[in-house]
Amino acid sequence: MAEAYGLYTHIQSNRRRSILLLIGLFFLVYLMVFAGALAAAAMSYDASLQWLLQRAWIDAVKAAPFATIGTALWILIAYKFHQSLIDMVTGGREVTRQEEPRLYNLLENLCISRGIPMPKLKIMEDTSLNAFASGMSEKQYAVTVTTGLLNALDDAEVEAVLGHELTHIRNGDVRMLVIAVIIAGVISFFAEMFFRMFFYSRSGWGRSSSGDSDRGKGGAGFAIVIAVALIAVAWFLSVVIRFALSRRREFLADAGSVELTKNPDAMISALRKIENRGELHAATSAVMEMCVDNPREGFADLFATHPPVDKRVDALVRFAGGHDPGPLAVPQYDGEAQEQADETQQGAQEALPDGPFGPSNAGGKPFLPSRPPIELGAPGAPPANPSDPGPWGPHGGSTR
Repeated sequence: MAEAYGLYTHIQSNRRRSILLLIGLFFLVYLMVFAGALAAAAMSYDASLQWLLQRAWIDAVKAAPFATIGTALWILIAYKFHQSLIDMVTGGREVTRQEEPRLYNLLENLCISRGIPMPKLKIMEDTSLNAFASGMSEKQYAVTVTTGLLNALDDAEVEAVLGHELTHIRNGDVRMLVIAVIIAGVISFFAEMFFRMFFYSRSGWGRSSSGDSDRGKGGAGFAIVIAVALIAVAWFLSVVIRFALSRRREFLADAGSVELTKNPDAMISALRKIENRGELHAATSAVMEMCVDNPREGFADLFATHPPVDKRVDALVRFAGGHDPGPLAVPQYDGEAQEQADETQQGAQEALPDGPFGPSNAGGKPFLPSRPPIELGAPGAPPANPSDPGPWGPHGGSTR
């Protein structure tokens, strides 16, 4: 499969990936069914490994139609009700132009300017700074914005975030993420069923010791090891599918926002305000994967679905002509946190003597000067390599 370059080829690539994800879903489900059948045979019969594998294959083939129907029903339920589940988890509510005229007009103007169907607009009561798009069809698509983001960002920055989410919808990223979450859910469900069956069978079932000499003996232990290994592989692949989706979709969504708004600086300043302030405590990891930023640190960054904000900003500076102001303070967000921190530290600091560098109860504020804004691509900086295509692919939308 050719790798996607540019916004429009990325849309086609995502459609192909969605089909491959569905195929991968059924493959992993059948693999789980075979592993479960092998474990059940090993715990029911004292036979050779070859006989157990053959028996498991026969049982898996018989169970395949039921597994197919069950998986199809799972997909249909997720397709029909996933938006309701997201709203239930996040508390998102749909708003009209009369309720949120500022936000509604910004989104409507972006849609009209490019002939994009207007998605539903939803508000989530949360002080965190974030937004996400959801849905699997044109009738379901919705953009949800937190109240914290509305209060902290100006109109140009909010418009840039909305453009980012509209690009996710237009590129098919939202549909692909939902399918990936379905895959992970199905595999987790089957894995839990297997382990429940395993522990139940160990305490309640007994192996048949028929005199059939063709069965042989001694293969049960190896069969159990193979079954557990297959389940582990299926679970790992589901995690890879869910978390290792190409980070390029975030770079492309940033680029799509610039294409819609013609304002790279607004996207950069929005990212700088959102960074490290986007954790939605009421949301699940699946919802966080859909957000503008999904902060990860340390070992967890290995499974991060979003590239670091620094890299995204650097790409906008180098390839969209934006300017990076460096980390930005958000009074509406940081003010409350600073007040709480000051109150917590005040009692302990008042009891400490003054040190050689000034009073010890200085409120915890550093006495060193703040770091000047970063001006990537400023005059005097080394020029970018013109042959470097950047995270969005070669200029001109070429494919290979």
